[in-house]
Amino acid sequence: MKFKPIFISAIVLALIIFAVLMWHFVYKNRFLKVIYPEHYSVYVDKYAQQNNLDHYLIYAVIKNESSFKPKAYSSIGAMGLMQLTPQTFEWAQSKTPETENYTNDDLYNPEINIHYGTLVLSSLIIEFGSVDTSLAAYHAGRGRVKGWLIDRRYSADGKKLDYIPYADTRAYVKKVLETRDIYKKLYDKSGN
Repeated sequence: MKFKPIFISAIVLALIIFAVLMWHFVYKNRFLKVIYPEHYSVYVDKYAQQNNLDHYLIYAVIKNESSFKPKAYSSIGAMGLMQLTPQTFEWAQSKTPETENYTNDDLYNPEINIHYGTLVLSSLIIEFGSVDTSLAAYHAGRGRVKGWLIDRRYSADGKKLDYIPYADTRAYVKKVLETRDIYKKLYDKSGN
């Protein structure tokens, strides 16, 4: 029995379509979950709930700040998973009822870092009322963002940034929000 070239082409095309669909629905998600892991989920979930934060946002911040490396250290002295500076860590400790007196080296402890990093992020969201503006403050500093908000070139209403003048901060905010959306697509089972 001789197969016609059209029949063979149709079978090859069907196999290619099947392989692409398998990649998209099975392997792509597995591959992406390796790139976008949910490491430290016990701490992320605990402190997301405690600070009324979206846990996908916390994962996105950790992914972009340290790539889940608890010993990460930046050129400006930011430390740990959520890249807190010693000054920010000291401020965050003063805002909690805990009586422990942590040292800067404790920022390398994932639970402590996530605890205080989420506290800082939550306080920025409460203060600025916008996730975008709060992420800009997390990256560039609260004082700098307050200055941008009173400048009409960057904020029309003084409450939300319309434009972030620092290219690296602008890119950071965009990347964190994109990463949060990827986490939501990969892990959200609620259908939202």
